[in-house]
Amino acid sequence: MSKLSFRLLSSALCLAMAAAAPAIAASNNLPYTVAKHYPLGGAGGWDYLSFDAATHHLFIARDDRVMVVDTDSGKLAAEIPGMQHAHGVALLPAKFQAFVSNGHGDNVTVVDTQRLKVTGHIAISGKDPDAIVFDDASGHLLTMNGHSNNISVIDVEAGKELATIAVPGRPEFAVADGKGQLFLNLEDKNQLAQVDLTAKKVLNVWSLGPCDGPTGLAFDAAHQRLFSVCANGWMIVTDAKDGHQVAKLPISQDPDAVVFDAQRRVVLSSGGQGALSVVAQDDADHYRVIGSLPTQKGARTLALDPQSHAVYLVAANAGGKGKPVDGFGVLVVAPH
Repeated sequence: MSKLSFRLLSSALCLAMAAAAPAIAASNNLPYTVAKHYPLGGAGGWDYLSFDAATHHLFIARDDRVMVVDTDSGKLAAEIPGMQHAHGVALLPAKFQAFVSNGHGDNVTVVDTQRLKVTGHIAISGKDPDAIVFDDASGHLLTMNGHSNNISVIDVEAGKELATIAVPGRPEFAVADGKGQLFLNLEDKNQLAQVDLTAKKVLNVWSLGPCDGPTGLAFDAAHQRLFSVCANGWMIVTDAKDGHQVAKLPISQDPDAVVFDAQRRVVLSSGGQGALSVVAQDDADHYRVIGSLPTQKGARTLALDPQSHAVYLVAANAGGKGKPVDGFGVLVVAPH
């Protein structure tokens, strides 16, 4: 996942963004609490998290490997080696498969989720595959390629790239609606793109202002609402049907992920400053910031268990620039 926008921010710009997006206060009345911490350890950075509801396994893309955590016990179930700067893991539970995007390998690694072993690799022409998702309508796998500004469309049965789709900016996280449409944040343009996967072309590009550096993206299929979270501390709610901005809400800065819990009607965003922002959905067009739950600095990515409604985040104690991380582990945020 790109950190380009953060590296380029000067301290003056950081202060300006903080003023533009007022911080939300921590609340003692939030319907969530940090319930557990699972220490895992190990060297290296990390990126996206993916949760397999069937096995209760949490997949953590961790640079040269994928860590698999049993969320019932908090124990490490396996470490799957051989990755090349792993960014994300897309799960295909029906076929007991996972697919890992390798940013430095320009390929996708195929994993057997029963044996937790690598079974193959799929080469792509796109550069630096990052976010990775399935399109249920076609059954195709899609990678957002950060260094070539395009999307790779992959046939997982044949094990090959079928096509690429050019996009007008650096693609970040994406969601597919299951009906042939893909939505993705363009991190360097502060925009949201709509892609027709059948025609393999961009249909629309919508502004996300006042957002700067959109990363995580979530989707409410029932109400056709998209939730983009931004480095400068805004969550932008967009109507997926016509692209108009429905709402903007202040959240914790430096987020890298967001999820929508449809049953509880809340949007949860993990900020790198160490806070989980909780936003309530009153209806399709009205949202309220409930508050901010302190987590741990660096806990920017998250995954949701849709059954228990628990949220998993990962973080470590940074050892300083260029030094190994220390104390890597999983935080479990539970509803109450």
